[in-house]
Amino acid sequence: MKVTLASAAHLALLAALHDACFEEAWDEGALAALLATPGAFALVMTDEAEEPAGFVIGRAAAGECEMLSLGVVPEARRRGLGRHLVTAFAGHARKLAADELFLEVAEDNYAARALYAAAGFTQVGRRAGYYRSAASVRAALVLRASPHF
Repeated sequence: MKVTLASAAHLALLAALHDACFEEAWDEGALAALLATPGAFALVMTDEAEEPAGFVIGRAAAGECEMLSLGVVPEARRRGLGRHLVTAFAGHARKLAADELFLEVAEDNYAARALYAAAGFTQVGRRAGYYRSAASVRAALVLRASPHF
């Protein structure tokens, strides 16, 4: 597995990965705008066959680094790639002098919650009605961790 810091050249790939991972995907324009903000970054992971397999998007500011989105393509799940991406995210956050990591995760996303708990994230808050779609309204859990796990 290889993790690479994404550049503008990766926008189409990031959009395709996001689309493969989520029902409500971020398009190239949204990703370009996000990654143009100060402190924002994306990491892209390729698998053993050098095929794109996942990504993580974050933003660092004031000693904190927020994980905005993490995804592993469906066919590559349950192989430890998510954990590898969380570890890469923490490593990049350390390079950006972050002392704390945080993220929001859907309360009913048990697989992601288990992944983050295994990496040392703990719940520090809950946001009712944070995720809204035509089908449901769900709460988000706010999780925090040290980047030194």
